[in-house]
Amino acid sequence: MGGGDKPLRLLGGRPLLARVVERLRPQVSALMLNANLDAERFAEYGLPVAADSVAGYPGPLAGVLAVLDWAAAQGTVEWVVTVPGDAPFIPPDLVARLHTARTEAGATLASAASGGRTHPVIGLWPVALRDDVRRALVVEDVRKMGFFTARYPLAIAEWAVKYYDPFFNVNTAADLAEAERLVG
Repeated sequence: MGGGDKPLRLLGGRPLLARVVERLRPQVSALMLNANLDAERFAEYGLPVAADSVAGYPGPLAGVLAVLDWAAAQGTVEWVVTVPGDAPFIPPDLVARLHTARTEAGATLASAASGGRTHPVIGLWPVALRDDVRRALVVEDVRKMGFFTARYPLAIAEWAVKYYDPFFNVNTAADLAEAERLVG
């Protein structure tokens, strides 16, 4: 998309990230951002920002580790939900349905799915897995979310795709144009 922070791209005159925060805030007790480099670019959101603790920008699993470490430092958080900052249509029942799916399946983790696709970045994680995530990244060089989540019982919460995919991800200029159409 020509560089820069995708979550700060405008959709309907508002940053993608503002839309994600707006949809997720009522579903959780706290929010934090995982971002590398200058955290000040997100200052207007008033949220804590944690960088990856694993060098070399190893991908989304390092972001999961950052949020799990942050949650563990809070002392009372047992679960975290992860979503990308460029998915502006996160459903209002995401967290509840992930918890329900995990509980009903007796699973360790839960991921969202839609349109026949699982979205491992959109998931529910027990804070207790943080040492396993760190070991996978640092010792085993695991980079793919799916490779990590395959180690544990994983519940899948499925959402229907009606007028749009609730996990629509803005990755290209064409995606952003489609998101503008959907918002309009």
